Amino acid sequence: MSKQDDIQAVQELNEAYRVITDQLARVIVGQRLVIEELLTAMFARGHCLLVGVPGLAKTLLIRTLAEALSLEFRRIQFTPDLMPSDITGAEVIEEDRRSGKREFRFIEGPIFGNVILADEINRTPPKTQAALLEAMQEGQVTAAGRRHELARPFFVLATQNPIEHEGTYPLPEAQLDRFMFNTYVDYPDEDEECDIVRRTTADAAVAVEPILTGEKMLALQRIVRRAPAAEHVVRFAARLVRLTRPDGKGEVKSAGERASKDAAAFVRDYVNWGAGPRASQFLILGAKARAVLHGQFHATEDDVRAIALPVLRHRIVTNFNAEAEGIKPDDVVRRLLEEN
Repeated sequence: MSKQDDIQAVQELNEAYRVITDQLARVIVGQRLVIEELLTAMFARGHCLLVGVPGLAKTLLIRTLAEALSLEFRRIQFTPDLMPSDITGAEVIEEDRRSGKREFRFIEGPIFGNVILADEINRTPPKTQAALLEAMQEGQVTAAGRRHELARPFFVLATQNPIEHEGTYPLPEAQLDRFMFNTYVDYPDEDEECDIVRRTTADAAVAVEPILTGEKMLALQRIVRRAPAAEHVVRFAARLVRLTRPDGKGEVKSAGERASKDAAAFVRDYVNWGAGPRASQFLILGAKARAVLHGQFHATEDDVRAIALPVLRHRIVTNFNAEAEGIKPDDVVRRLLEEN
């Protein structure tokens, strides 16, 4: 594609982003930042974990977003008795009535969709949680030794309740790392809550008009990948990630200068494990997607800063000192952003 084609595609994606947010606003009150993070992750081909208390319209938001993008929506309610085959599908024996021969046939599970809502993902055992790993990372599932490709585009949007931990199975770090963003869904403010009450207690149904198709979204995802990120932006993202590690390996060369060889003292005091290289990749991909969604033609340090919290918060493991003093991973990230 020519440079003019790329410019036109960026403008088209920016216009699509504006129209999609306007359509979602017809159903969803507020949550502008959550919507932006969801769309940023989706156009960067990433998956998203939404954390919030019940009743904040997480399921409604995801379903409405799928409708606006003309994508097939599938919901999986995770429960303690859910088995991996309940998600991926299974092979069954089927008899041909004419020949009398029996053969195996694969029946697809609910994972075979475009937008997969993994509702309350921490309520199912690790064996079933792990069934999502191959799908999220490879875009396929394996059953009886055979690989089955998933539809494209493919997104896993999982929800998690942060206040109820009895009978839950916390996601292992390996699976958390597969999610590009960990997005917090907060309470609405007073005006927004009043608007929610008015809308949901009236006899009025609001329809969402489809904006994009799956094929168009795949094309726009390729535009995001082609957006440039200057060397200093890549260095900034890598340095930010490396400074989350308390092992003294935060050294990164930048503009001819050498950053501090040791992570900041507060990182060593409060962090057990920092973010890995996948965080650096997601920072740049997310920065590119955010830039293009806002009509920019290249990623900047400001774009990296804007998505640092959702990318890093679930990749930083704090220690007992942090827990005792009420210091969260968000506090660590904010401190690093202030000092860099």
